[in-house]
Amino acid sequence: MTLLYRNSGLNLLIAFFVCILIVTQTGSALTIQESGWETNPETGQPAQSFSDSVTPEATDSSETSGKENSVLAARRILDIIRNGGPLMIPIGICSFILVVFIFERFISLRKSRIIPAPFTNKFLEQLREGELNQSGAETICERNQSAMAEVFKAGVMRWGRPAVEIEQAVLDEGERTSYRLRKYLKLINGVATVCPLLGLLGTVLGMIQAFDSIAFVGNSSGDPKAMIATGISQALLTTAAGLSVAIPALIAYMVFSSRVDKHVMEIDSLGMKVVNLISAETLDTKPATTRSKNKKAA
Repeated sequence: MTLLYRNSGLNLLIAFFVCILIVTQTGSALTIQESGWETNPETGQPAQSFSDSVTPEATDSSETSGKENSVLAARRILDIIRNGGPLMIPIGICSFILVVFIFERFISLRKSRIIPAPFTNKFLEQLREGELNQSGAETICERNQSAMAEVFKAGVMRWGRPAVEIEQAVLDEGERTSYRLRKYLKLINGVATVCPLLGLLGTVLGMIQAFDSIAFVGNSSGDPKAMIATGISQALLTTAAGLSVAIPALIAYMVFSSRVDKHVMEIDSLGMKVVNLISAETLDTKPATTRSKNKKAA
């Protein structure tokens, strides 16, 4: 169990550094793009300037399309964040947290880590053939250290007891395993819940700013359209940002919850197979040859 928690922390650390790398590379690309330089696809370093690479003839022929592209690229990501107001900061933090824990859960909830097929199949086969005794089975489970091995070990520790007692031990360990597998899912669900509320709060603040601008315009010589548009733009940007983070968070929560439920059901099914193989009722009905194998293994 200690190894499971250690692996979870290691996965979280790996996911954190991967996200830091992605953010760093994205920021570098944005800086190069805003400075008017293009990157070399082979080296990743800035190449020659756009203005140097375009001849006067090409500039004249592509002036119209260049203006259209510049209009579309005028509001970059950093500009959107600045125009969205202060609530874009917590929404951005939530998005970073979301990416980190999605990476962590994607790594930790792989079936090969939770229910390793080679270990599971070989362990059940050896139990059926009578090639394992209690101490040998416990040793194998301790060496594997997967979630499935922890459930098997809980049942093996009550080797030869009534089936009801072994089943209860397996179910108890299965519940603890389910709790560990659902780790961080509440946090992902929390991001999906909080981000729309932050966006809604930004919308309210933006509309307040827009109406304040209407009242202010009456006593000033400023442009009323520009002042009102600023508040409405802030309102819409925060709403869009909140939904952009909340929708992937909700999808990730549903996907990971479904995966955890599937793993828990399979763990429960495999645990019941162990109960049927090592319970007192089963051991008493085994042939004498099988019992002799167990004694030799002991």
